[in-house]
Order: sequence, then C-alpha cells, then structure tokens
Amino acid sequence: MYRPGWKDRLQIASALGVIFITLTSPVTQGAKILVIPVDGSHWINMKILVEELKLRGHNVTVLYHSSSSHMKENLDLYQSIVIQIQEKDDKSLKIMFERIVELSLKSGGTLWDHMKFQNFMKDILYEIHKWNQAFGIAIFQNKTLLKQFERANFDLVLTDPAFGTGPMLAHYLKVPQVYNVRGQLNGEAHLLYAPSPPSYVPNLGTRLTDNMNFFQRTRNVIYNFFQLLFVEFVVYPIYNEICHQYLGPDTDIQTILLRADVLLIRIDFVFEFPRPTMPNIVYIGGFQCKPARPLAAEFEEFVQNSGKHGIIVMSLGTFIDSLPKQITMEIAEAFAQVPQKVIWRYDGEIPPNIGNNTLLTKWIPQNDLLGHPNTRVFICHGGINGIFEAIYHGVPVIGMPVIFDQFDNVVRLESRGAAKVLNVATMHSTDLLQALNEVVNGTFYRDNMKKLSALHRDQPESPMERAVFWIEYVARHKGAGHLRAESYRLPWYTYYCVDVMVFLLSMFFMLTLLVVVALKKLCRMACRRKQKTE
Repeated sequence: MYRPGWKDRLQIASALGVIFITLTSPVTQGAKILVIPVDGSHWINMKILVEELKLRGHNVTVLYHSSSSHMKENLDLYQSIVIQIQEKDDKSLKIMFERIVELSLKSGGTLWDHMKFQNFMKDILYEIHKWNQAFGIAIFQNKTLLKQFERANFDLVLTDPAFGTGPMLAHYLKVPQVYNVRGQLNGEAHLLYAPSPPSYVPNLGTRLTDNMNFFQRTRNVIYNFFQLLFVEFVVYPIYNEICHQYLGPDTDIQTILLRADVLLIRIDFVFEFPRPTMPNIVYIGGFQCKPARPLAAEFEEFVQNSGKHGIIVMSLGTFIDSLPKQITMEIAEAFAQVPQKVIWRYDGEIPPNIGNNTLLTKWIPQNDLLGHPNTRVFICHGGINGIFEAIYHGVPVIGMPVIFDQFDNVVRLESRGAAKVLNVATMHSTDLLQALNEVVNGTFYRDNMKKLSALHRDQPESPMERAVFWIEYVARHKGAGHLRAESYRLPWYTYYCVDVMVFLLSMFFMLTLLVVVALKKLCRMACRRKQKTE
C-alpha cells in the first residue's frame, strides 16, 4: 500500500492552502482600467500601481500625450493610447525648471524676492494648465477615439487630478473614478473633500505645522484665501471652457472633481499632521516602498568599501539633476571631509573639489541603497516618494528643499524629529558638515526615524494592498457613491448654512421686535392705568 512521503504531504497541504485562500478571497475578475496619469515623478508612482494591477490580472490602458518625457509604450504592462499634440521643447522645459530653481533659491531672501517667485510660479502654473487644456481638447475633438473609449466599456478610470483631463474624461464616459493623488487642481488633496480648519490644518505652501500661533494662523488664512482666488478665477476657467463645450453648459470642473468615488492619497499619518477626513479617502503613503534588493556590482563594491563608517546617499529627485556651481562646490567640500562614502545622484558639471570618497552617478537604485544596512543618512530635496522610502527603511534625512511641496514635506518630517532641514540657498560647507555630524553620529534623528518606520510598518495590510483593494472594490460595485459626501450637490451658501443663519437671525430679530413692541404697549397701558387712578 502506497503511503505519501513528507514531500508529497507538503505538496498536498500547499495545494489545499491555495484552494482555501482562493475560495475565501473576494472574487474580482480582471477589470478594464483606463489610466490617465501625470508625467514626471507622478507617473513613477502611478506606474508602480499599474504594475501591481497587471499582476492581479487587470487589463490596463494608459492614455498620455506624445510629448510625455517619462511615459513610453510598454506592451507587456499596458496598452498605450497616445494623443498627438504640439510637442514640448525639452530644452525649454529644462530652462524653465532651472529658472524655477534659481528664483526659489532667492525667494528666501527679501520679501520682494519671495513675491517675485510666487508671481512667477503662478505664471508657470497657468501655462502648464493651458497646455494641459490643449491635451483635453485634442481628446474631446477626436470623435473616433471617444467612440473607441465607449466601446471599451471601462470599469473605472484611475487618474491623477493634478490636471483636469482624467476627471473630465471619466465624467464623459460615465465611469467610476479613482484618484491617485497628493495634490489636485484646488491645492492639497483634502481641500475639496474634507473639512480643513485653517486653525490647525496648514496648507501646502505655507511651511507651517499644525501648532500655529496667532500670526501663523493669520498667514495660513491669507494663503488659503489667495489660493482660492487663483483657483476660482485662473485655474477652473481653463477647464470649464472644455466642460461647457463638450460636457454640457451646466457642468463645471469642481463638481466633476467632487464626484470622485475613492481618493487614494499618498500620505500616512505617521508623517502627515492629524486632520478631519472622509469615508472615501484612503491613505496609501509609502505604497511604492519595497524590501531592498541586492545592489549591482558597481554599487555593492563601493558600499562595502565604506567599512564601519557607512555611506551617505544624496538625490534631488526627478527634475533637479544639479544645482548652481557655488552650491554644488559647498556640498562637495563638505562631502570630502567626512569619513563616509558618498553616492550622489548628479547630472551636471563635476565640481573641481569633489572628494575621492564621492561617487557621482546619473542614476541610483534609491530604494535598494536606502535599505542597505551601511546607509547612515539620506540627503534629499523632500519629494514625497523619497521621504516615504526613507521612513520605510528607517533612514534619517537631511532635507534640502528647493521647489513645490518639498518645503512642507521636510517640515512635517522635521516636526517628528526625523530630519534636519538646511536652507540650500544660504548653506555653507560647515553647515552641511555640522548637520551630517548631528545626524550620523548622534542618536536623536536615527531613533526618531526608526520609531516612525515601526509605526508605518505596523498596519493590518500594506499600503499597496489597501490601494489595490479599493480599486477592485470600485470596479466590483460599479462605483462607491455611498461613501461620497453630498456636499458636491450643495451650493456654497447651503454648504456653509448661510441660508439657515439668515433665517435664524431673521427670526431672532422678528422675535426681538415683537417683544419690544409688546413691552412698549404694556408700558403704555400701565401708564394709562396709573393716570386714571390718579
């Protein structure tokens, strides 16, 4: 009689386990998902989500324009639909970002410099939104493409609402929409969807914490007010032109944005300040983080040669390959004086004072380097992707913010005691040396970052699992309208109960008037009785 050996029993147990998991897991057939991303670092994290959706058996189509710098055809991962529009000049883009960096570095000086930078950024944002308007118009004028979309019967649209194209197309197709978002047209991701009291919710761009004094709260309110004016009178009209022409005269971009089924917001409250939220807001901060993989030979050899001192990793993100020469030389001078090895992602003119301990490279395996046990500190610009990779791996940060939300990101990390922030515009080599000494040789920043890492990892499921679950949830149930607040249907005066307050005040004044009139009559009657008695 045949008796199964231990290997056979193990295979049977494994097979039964797979069957059990399959039977007890929610069934989601491969969904048809239309992805409308935003270029640059936004696409980098969207692509990670697309890769996971592909692994789960979903059919993904990515819509982008012919001028995209990061999005390319990838038949193994997704189907591409490319919209031909007027090409952007890569050289002009490079000059634009160099100008943004230049003015940003000066904006910390005088009030006039700061005002010039803010005005310049408003002009840049206007041009970017106008250019994206052309992308939207090219889509809605292409009737053949729209028919193709309609025949495809997409189950949902996954998009980034930093621009309005994705939400508008989802509305046109009458398809549920899920947002992968950090910031949207109106500013920070929560502003349209959840109460954001300016007394303790700092807006992105203010560089404030949730512990504000009177003057900081005033600054926060003023910033919110001017941002609202810019959005209402500059940004929204750009997209409302498309809405009114192709989606109906009564349709506007704000209403479309408010109809999002689920928002996957790329933050975690170990990093973000606590604030009000809503049922259809799901937090997936750090969803792109993964355990470190073995390094390529060139990097591994360099890292191993660092010995007991370890390595310093430096990167300024997707858009900032280099800094002005004077600042670069200050950084190089500081690096040349530390005992650690330095891996610096850099694509500019090599500073003449670069040390023998520093490796300059145009690309680095950032996640794998941060996960290496020899890494002591991460010097970064404060991009949200790099911040979460540092938190995931427990590596303390020296922040050198330059543009956009980078300042606010490092302020949040600094408030947790996990980052040291430097003003890169006024920084000298001695400042960087002192910061490196505090972060590398001290325990304060390292211990705080380890604590954040432990809190971030202590979740019932990973941020990626949470993100995919909610995408599949929306696909299974054809939307998630039951999680959406009814605020999007309300005019502003109803939302803020202005009509109720007017009614109550009117009733109060009428009641007061009646009481006054009644008292006057009673007084007169009393006076008449007194006169008759006399």
